[in-house]
This record gives sequence, C-alpha cells and structure tokens, in this order.
Amino acid sequence: MPTTLDLDSYATQAEAFIGEMDREYYEHFAGHKTEFEIEAIYERHESLFSREVVEHLRELRDAAPAGDEHRRLRYLLELAAGGLIGRETKEQEAELARREAQLEIEVDGRREAYRQASIVQANEPDPDRRYAIERARLDVLDAELSPLHRIAIERSHRVATDLGWESYRAMCADLKCVDLAALERQTAAFSEATSATYRETLEPQFQRQLGFGFDQLRRSDLSYFFRAPEWDALFPEDKLMSAFERTLAGLGIDLAAQTNVHLDTEQRPQKSPRAFCCPVGVPGEVYLVIPRVGGRDDFSALFHEGGHTEHYANVAADLPFEFRYLGDNSVTECFAFLLEHLVEDPTWLREVLGAEDTAAYVEYARASKFLFLRRYAAKLSYEMQLHGGERSLDEMPDLYARLLGDAVGLSWPWETCLADVDDGFYAANYLRAWALETNVRRHLRERFGERWFAEREAGDFLRGLWREGQRLDGDDLAAAVTGEQLDFGVMVADVSG
Repeated sequence: MPTTLDLDSYATQAEAFIGEMDREYYEHFAGHKTEFEIEAIYERHESLFSREVVEHLRELRDAAPAGDEHRRLRYLLELAAGGLIGRETKEQEAELARREAQLEIEVDGRREAYRQASIVQANEPDPDRRYAIERARLDVLDAELSPLHRIAIERSHRVATDLGWESYRAMCADLKCVDLAALERQTAAFSEATSATYRETLEPQFQRQLGFGFDQLRRSDLSYFFRAPEWDALFPEDKLMSAFERTLAGLGIDLAAQTNVHLDTEQRPQKSPRAFCCPVGVPGEVYLVIPRVGGRDDFSALFHEGGHTEHYANVAADLPFEFRYLGDNSVTECFAFLLEHLVEDPTWLREVLGAEDTAAYVEYARASKFLFLRRYAAKLSYEMQLHGGERSLDEMPDLYARLLGDAVGLSWPWETCLADVDDGFYAANYLRAWALETNVRRHLRERFGERWFAEREAGDFLRGLWREGQRLDGDDLAAAVTGEQLDFGVMVADVSG
C-alpha cells in the first residue's frame, strides 16, 4: 500500500481518465464508431485503480472529519473501487458494446439492427408483431449478450469481496453512503400503499392506448404504451427543439449561446436507442444525445437529458474535480426529472405547446409514471438479492420474473435478468432522485409560482444549485432546499393525483 497518495495529482489523472472514457462512450453509443475501445484507456490509467489505492483512500476517508474533505475522499474512493471493477470487466463491456452495435434480428423476413429494434417495436401498432420483435430481441440477448453480463457481474462480486466488503451490495451501500435496506423498506411501503389503486389507474390507460387491458397485456406492449401515438398531435416533431429552447429561455438560458453544449439528434443505425448526456468535460464540453422515437418519447428524452446537460454545463469551472464529476448521481437525476416533468405539466403544456385540454393526457402521464415507480421499486428488491451474496445467480431468472411481474401486473420475461441491471445500484439513484425532484419541484412552485419554468429568478435559483455540481449528496440537497429528509414516501401522493 502506498505510504502517501497525492490527492491533487490523483484527481488530475482521474479527470483525464473520465474525459477519455466519456468521449469513447459518446462516439460509440452515438453511433459514430462500431468499436468501444475502453481497454486501452484503462491500460493508460492503470495506476489509478489498484487494491492498494482503494485501501489507502478508505483509510483516509474513515479518518477524515465531516465536511468537504470527507466528501472528496468518499467520492474518490467510490471512483477507485468502481474503476477497479471496471478494469476487471473491461473486456466484457467492450465486447457487449461491439456485439450490440453489430447484431441484427429477423422478424417475418425483415432484418433490423438490434439497437434500433426497440424503436421499431415502440412504433409497431400490431401487438403480435411487437411480441415477435421482442421475442427475437430476447433470443439474441440470451444467446449473445447474457453470458457476458454474467461474467461481468460475477467478477464485480468477486472484486468487492476481495476488497474486504461482505458483498457487492455492502460495498455499494458504503461507497454511496446510502442505507439501501432502508430505501428498500420505503419503496416496499410505497408498493404496498399503492397496490389497491395501481390496476384501477392503469387499466383504463391500457384500454385507451392498446385496446386491451391487463388480461391480454404482455411486456412487449409496454414500449408502445409509453410511445403513446395518440398524443403525437400534442407533441409535434417540428416543435421539439423550439419547445426546449423556449423553456430554457424562460429560465434565462440562451441555448444557442452555450458553446459548451453539443446537441446530437441525428439518427444512425448503430446509435443507442437510449438517450443520454455525456459530460466529456465539465463544464466545458457536454453532449446531449437523443434518438428519434417520435411524439412524447422524444420530448421526455430531450428534457430529461437536457436537465443533465444544463446541470453539467453550469457547474462552476473552479470547483474541485470531485465535485464537478463525481458524487451522488441522485442529484443530477433530480434535475433531469425536474425538466422532464414539465412534459406532463398542464401549465407548461398550455404556455409552451399551446395545448388547452390536457386533462386526459395528464392522467395518462401519471399512470405511466406509476408503472415506472413500481417497476423500479421491484428492481431494487431484485438487485438487493442479486448483489447480496446469499443467493446463486442461477436463482435470479425466476426471482426477477416474479418480482417484476408482480409489481407491474403481467408475465415478465426472465431473459433480461442480467441486462436490466445498471452498475453500482443505479436503480437506487433513480428512486432517490424521483423523491428529491418531487420536493424540489414543490419548492419551486411555492416560491416562484406554477409558471416557475418561465421565471428568470427560478433559473437563477437552479443555476445556483447547478454551480455546486454534486458537492452535496441527495440528502444534503433535500435538507438545504426544503429542510426535509429525503423519503420515497412522498411518491404516494405524487402518483395519486
């Protein structure tokens, strides 16, 4: 173990590493290149990630008093441990990305790129063809991708225990400084409290969007349900960018003048079907990437990733690296959900899109969120078992299908049990972010009114938060903005209308 560790030098090297990784991520997943060449990046920066560095940072963190120095060490420790796992799984991650970019499926004699097939499925009105597309995607996933996911998860678990944690779950709870068991209890309480109203809320929406309800519902139908072509007239493609620009302008942000923000909205065959923000340099070089699915999906994706983008683009350039790049991602997800929520806000819909009668759409949007929240609550419970060390990976397919199926109310395919898992308990970040956004949104409305999105003062307030990067974690930010504790229980009222 090193007797000394120059934290400033370590942070400088770590910033270079993350910048290279994010640029590679952008170029590959935006569809500019087929290969995902992360192995060479890890090799160039291998000194950042070793057991000795992790142990040394853990000792420094444990000895540091509360405050910014403790935060800095906590964030660096999480980076070092995650980077060590990344180094051990880099071959699988690179091969997964390469295969995803090259694989195709075939349905009824028609071939589709694997990544684009989900977009085709979301736009397919025939439920049997949707099912055929998903079935083909699941078969490819099971045969070509799941074995790599399994190796990566097994190696992640092994690294966590080799580093001295009881399990990967225990490691993530420690590094995130989040009581995952307490969060699971909160989300389980949410699921229990909403079980009586879930089906009665979703059934009429399924009937309206799909033409049938729970009795015929398959997982393959959900992408079309979320795509919601009924509402395309409310979200015309030619208003997509102007609505985003107008919303930012109302907050005092001139998107055209933000030379550090780069928009990527073009379609490419190998482009990821999942929108993303890629902060290659914070705040100097931030990419906003969205695929085109159509209608409400495009607006939601743009505003969500736009929330990330504006957060990173407005971080103070003189903040330490740790607070510009690292920290609790519940914070940046909160800002993403905050802007995304505008797409279902009646006041915003009226003022920005000129929509008058939005009651039916707002009910649909609330139901969609309801489904997402219950799904993610179940995902957290599943991942607590997946990463806890008490159960074999061979038990996971049945457990995953049962937990997700019970939460959503349909037969859930087991094939996605390893692919439907983000690193580092990111499901917990989403769940905490939903609760945090609800509190922040309420504060904005109380302080600046229902039209807060059109108030320069609200923009000034948000920019003040954005300048801090992720120096504060979600709990600290909730206390600073609202004086309240972060608790998922607030979501019961949010989905109850």
